Amino acid sequence: MALKYSRQRELIKNFLMGRQDHPTAEIVYRNVRQQNPSISLGTVYRNLTLLADRGEILRLRLGDGTDHFDADTSRHYHFICKECGCVQDLRMEGIDDVLETARQHFCGRITGHMTYFYGICGQCSQGINS
Repeated sequence: MALKYSRQRELIKNFLMGRQDHPTAEIVYRNVRQQNPSISLGTVYRNLTLLADRGEILRLRLGDGTDHFDADTSRHYHFICKECGCVQDLRMEGIDDVLETARQHFCGRITGHMTYFYGICGQCSQGINS
């Protein structure tokens, strides 16, 4: 079903498309508000949820209690730094063998997977070694 055009939704999506850092709704709100001061945090949350539900953006649940958002819906993985909490795209060959292994050990239907990698990012690693 086609959505009615929304300037607010367009601002939100355009903001995300220009980012590589997987911002939270609050970060989206603070930045989009600079272009549209009347936008509410609730509107940002509703539009992020709508865009994620429609598959136009990714909602990342990283275990920190806050959803992060990614405009890049292509198949890729994410790295989360245990020191600074940054979220970075991790480009690598697919790990579909894990999906196949899971399917062999599950009585049901697995349709996909979300895998996160954790460690210390390059910037934090340099700080540790200094």
